[in-house]
Formats: sequence, structure tokens, C-alpha cells
Amino acid sequence: MIKKIKSIPGFFKEVKEEVKKVNWSTRKELFSAAVVVLIVSVLLTTYIFGVDTGLSHLVKIILG
Repeated sequence: MIKKIKSIPGFFKEVKEEVKKVNWSTRKELFSAAVVVLIVSVLLTTYIFGVDTGLSHLVKIILG
């Protein structure tokens, strides 16, 4: 147990070294990705809304 507790500072040192290796996105890349996510979200929402509305009307017609 004490061995695990003593290894904690080494773990955080390794984490710090790995974070330095991360390739962080630029502001432009981040903005572009956000725009793509928003567009796809709007398109999927619109599609699902249309299918749901259409099926709802179809069920109302079938059930009278």
C-alpha cells in the first residue's frame, strides 16, 4: 500500500510529460470542427423531426 502511495508523484510527473506531447488544435481548427458539428446536428434534428412527424400522421390515418 505504501509503495502505491509513493508512486503517486511519479505518476503525475509522467502525466505532465505526456500532456506536453499533445498536439493541441488551433483556434481555427477548433472553430471549423464546431461549425461542422453544429451543421450536422441541425441536419439530423431536422431529418428526425420530419420522419417523426410523417410517421405520426401515418399512424393517425391508419387508426382513424
